[in-house]
Formats: sequence, structure tokens, C-alpha cells
Amino acid sequence: MDTPTSATLPAGPRTLRLAETDNVVVAVDAIAAGAVAAGITARARVMRGHKMAVAPIAAGEPVRKYGQVIGFATEAIAPGDHVHTHNCAFAAFARDYAYASEAKDEHVLPVAEQATFEGFRRASGKVGTRNYIGVLTSVNCSATVARFIAAEVERSGMLDAYPHIDGVIPLVHGTGCAMDLKGEGYEVLKRTQWGYAANPNMGGVVMVGLGCEAFQIDRFMEAYGLKHSDTFRTFTIQEVGGTKKTVAAGVAAIAEMLPVVDRARRETVPASELLVALQCGGSDGYSGITANPALGAAVDRLVHHGGTAILSETPEIYGAEHLLTRRAATREVGEKLVEIIRWWEEYTARNRGSMDNNPSPGNKAGGLTTILEKSLGAAAKGGSTTLNAVYHYAEQVTAKGFVFMDTPGYDPVAATGQVAGGANLLCFTTGRGSAYGCKPTPSIKLATNSDIYRRMIDDMDIDCGDILDGVSIAAKGEEIFAAMLRVASGERTKSEELGYGDAEFVPWQIGAVM
Repeated sequence: MDTPTSATLPAGPRTLRLAETDNVVVAVDAIAAGAVAAGITARARVMRGHKMAVAPIAAGEPVRKYGQVIGFATEAIAPGDHVHTHNCAFAAFARDYAYASEAKDEHVLPVAEQATFEGFRRASGKVGTRNYIGVLTSVNCSATVARFIAAEVERSGMLDAYPHIDGVIPLVHGTGCAMDLKGEGYEVLKRTQWGYAANPNMGGVVMVGLGCEAFQIDRFMEAYGLKHSDTFRTFTIQEVGGTKKTVAAGVAAIAEMLPVVDRARRETVPASELLVALQCGGSDGYSGITANPALGAAVDRLVHHGGTAILSETPEIYGAEHLLTRRAATREVGEKLVEIIRWWEEYTARNRGSMDNNPSPGNKAGGLTTILEKSLGAAAKGGSTTLNAVYHYAEQVTAKGFVFMDTPGYDPVAATGQVAGGANLLCFTTGRGSAYGCKPTPSIKLATNSDIYRRMIDDMDIDCGDILDGVSIAAKGEEIFAAMLRVASGERTKSEELGYGDAEFVPWQIGAVM
């Protein structure tokens, strides 16, 4: 960040040059045309979070930020020019994956020296940070009944007698039928449903179906060895006898379940029991400078204490995957990530799209020009430790440390996969101001800039914009890690206070709808 050379001169607009090889700087403050910033006269207005050239860039030459290629000049760019979609574009280029070349042995603290939180120890051995009862659905046709069941439980007031239960949540979706029973889409839905039922933040589950759908509850139970119990019940509307009877049966099942689920009590457990999902949404030009690297510092801290962090959103690490393959624990781990990248390239091509379709209009208004630039900033959420494993969507995460899960970049779908994988906590960075929550897993919202933190104070938990004013990445990482422990122990996040999370269960729908 530039600093004044003389106390007698007014400070010019602040900028950041993120690496010596960069040919652009990021505007911390808006730069007016004709103003001097980074020692260069701006030839056009440059908005906050956007980029200004600090060296000549010929047409076809790479534009560099973070010391990496973020795009290619579509016309000659002069020092002082605003660099954005009008003169910089995405293009594919070869990257050196250097598999496992930067892998290192991580020093993990002994359990006795790890930080602790107050969590719910489950019979499975996993630890929850919340204690919910979920109403899952096998198919969209039973979604309304599931909502009716949860609403009736809430309306009845019966939860008042059970203070150790966080609530009853209907988790409904738009699929479950008109699908290939042997296809990838069916398997993804099956894994997702099981992952939510088995998530340690769930104290009990009721599952509701219609009865004639492709996703049969009996088949699902057989696949995972499930049986009815005092914390797991299922119904189908056709078998029970219609909507009203199924709602009554569901409410009665939950009434019987409540005293059992309410017996859970928090106990002191080590931070190694945390499995934290990492998300970013509504990203801007500050995301890769403030909140994402600060969350990365918190992840490094978490891994040091034996915990696990899941980086996801595969389209949003595209162009930065070579930085992750270097950190892979083994060549096989790195190659699995690249195989997934190749699947996405084929997937977008098959649908006549491009990997560069990912940055949204809001991302671009916030200063992000290409998917390469967005990905380099997004990958910073993963910190600097070794990449220990790569998982497909909604697979159960069993490895410790830093891992990756293949998901779309669309936040609700991505987070659904992570929670299905076992995440008991979620950290979500945003620069434009995403409104998001994720029952049964609490979501900590990190603002990339102080303006959005102030304007959306009811939604944001932590202001990372003060990094631009001198707070260190390391100090902000410690603040985030401390917040993780508090929220895991029961402190409610802003999205929880607002009641977010019922509508954000969105399994990834893959394959033909028949």
C-alpha cells in the first residue's frame, strides 16, 4: 500500500501492488482521472477494488496480479489505464502443476495443547456444534408436507420445553424423481441425503416421501444400513393416507423424538473435532486481499490444532489449481484434482459455456475481471498447508487438515455438498454482501471491506476491511479462529439470528431430467 512521502502533502489514493512482477495495482481508494496514484497519473477513473496499469501491456500480453496471470490484454494498455473487461479477457493457457513439490509435514499440536470448544459428542464419535431435528424429503412432491410438519411443531410451542434443541428444519429440494436410478445424479442425491442425516449437527431426522418416486426411502435405508429408531423415522404420504395424516404422523414422531434429542449436552472437546467449510460469495476486488487470505490464516491455525477445512467451488479455483497441486500430499492427490478440472472443462463445453462464465455481474462491478483473477483470490481461503485429500461432491470427509471437495461455484449447492461431507461449521467471505445461512451448520460471515460490513451490519459477523488500514492478515486470522471456537460452542451468528438456513439446502442436480 502506498504511503505519503511527505507529511506536508495530501495523501493520494491508496493502491496495492500484490507482487513485484504485477503490471497492475489495486485501487484501495477510488482514483479520479488525472489523479496521481502509485506514482502514475490515472488516464481514467478507477473504482475502488478495480485495477490500474502501472506498466505498458501490449495486446495479447498477460495481465498479472498476485504474481500470476489473470487474463490477457485485448488491446494496448498504457500506464494509468483502468484495466477491466473492456481491455482484458480470459484465455486458457498451460500451467505447471509440479505435483507435490511444495508438500510439507504439518506440525499438529498434541490434543492436550489444542484449543477447545463446547460441542455435542455423538454416538458416532463425531462432534456437533448445533442440535437440530431435520425433516428431509426424498422428492420435491413431499416438500410441502415437510414444511407443514416443521411449521406445526414450531406453532405448537412444544419446543419450549426442550431448551437444548436448536430447532426443527425442513430440508426440501427440487429433485428425487424423473432421473436415472443408476446415474450420477441419483448417487449424488443419495450421498447428500445420507450426509445430512449423519451430520453431527443433527440430533434426529424424520424423512418424508410421496411413495412412487425414483428415490425410494427403503432403497436409501438399505444402502446405508439404516433402521427406524428413536432418532430416525420415515413416512410416505401415499402409505400414511394423504397430507393431513402424514403431517400428523410427522409431528407425533418429532414429539416422541424431542426428549431424546434434548438429552444432548455440550462438553469440552479439542479443536481437532472442527470440520470447517470454506465459502465465498458476492466476491469483489478486495476478496483476495483481505477476507480470503485472513480466512486462510485461520485455516492454517485450525490445521495446526488438528482440525479440518474444506475448500470447494471447483470453477472458482480454475486458474489457481496449479498452486494447489504443488501443495498436494502426493502426486495422486494432485492428479485427482486435475481430473476434476478436466471434467469441468468438458462439462462447460458440452453445455456451450466457458469456465469464464462464472464471474457474476456483481463480481465484475466489484473489480473482478476474469475467472482466473477470481480463482486466485478464492483459493487464498485454503491457507498454506498441505492438501491432504480430494473428494467428490457430498462424500464423507475423513482426512484431517486441508482438503478439497468438488462442487459448483453456486454457493447454496457448494455448501450443501460440504455439509453433507460432515462440516459442522462454515465460514463465508463476501465483498458485495451475500445474505446466506446454512442450517444445520452455522455460517460465520466475513466482510471483505468495511463499507459492506457497516451497510449490512445485521448480516456480517467480522469486518476484514480493516486489513486495508493496517491490521495484519495474521491478527485477523487469529480473530477468525477465535470466532470459530465461540460459534462452535453455541454463540449465534448473524445469519442464525435472522433465521437463515431453511431454504439453502440445494443438492447438486446432475444429469437429464426425464
